[in-house]
Amino acid sequence: MTDHPFRFGAVAGQAPDADAWAGLARRAESRGYSTLLVPDTTGTLSPFVAAAVAATVTTTLRVGTFVVAAPYRTPEAVAWETATLHRLTGGRFELGLGAGRPGAEQDAAALGVPFGTPGERIERLSRTMDAVKDVRIMVAASGTRLLRLAARRADTVALGVPPQYTEDQVAAKLDELYELAGDRFHELELSMNLVAAGAEPPAWLVERLGPVGAESTGVLTGTAGEMAETLRRRRDRLGISYVSVNAEYLDEFAPVVERLAGT
Repeated sequence: MTDHPFRFGAVAGQAPDADAWAGLARRAESRGYSTLLVPDTTGTLSPFVAAAVAATVTTTLRVGTFVVAAPYRTPEAVAWETATLHRLTGGRFELGLGAGRPGAEQDAAALGVPFGTPGERIERLSRTMDAVKDVRIMVAASGTRLLRLAARRADTVALGVPPQYTEDQVAAKLDELYELAGDRFHELELSMNLVAAGAEPPAWLVERLGPVGAESTGVLTGTAGEMAETLRRRRDRLGISYVSVNAEYLDEFAPVVERLAGT
């Protein structure tokens, strides 16, 4: 059980133009989402620029990165961008950090920066956390070394597990985090991402992952009431209170946000 109230984020990285992006940010705000989160890939919008635009056209929506890949920028560059957004958004910016998702080597090569070994990337992430001031920091983590860093220093831990993970598998990962965090565990906000939400899994996801079972924690199905009850149960069992969702499902998932946000 956790004392953290529910909050919800929408994850988006594409828009055909500024009007469409602004409209998405306003929709997320009007439907009760806490944050609009932007991935950090060369195939999506620049996360810092997109976050700034979203904040400009909203008043309460928080904006963040999902997540900045440590190898792509120096710690000092991330701290500069973060301080600017913290100031110009009136404190509505949250920094998400990671060591680089699978396949990020290609993005690093496209950007002309070394990707580094896992140890080097985690060390750079740690130095980035040292450089950044005055904002909430979310660390995306799955392996032991990243979980250890997140346990010691993050405000939010986003579990970077495959969407087909069951609750038992997530619980095992959280047991590891609990051992690493010790007394700090209950201070941590725990987060997971939904790649899809709605009445049934979309065809593209079934094609990609195979049959998606009801126990798959990265895919939430059912009516709004059923989905809300599943998330309540998961919070009671796992402590997960911050749920992000692919913005493709922003409107479909909004009734769940309305039921649970802030509770």
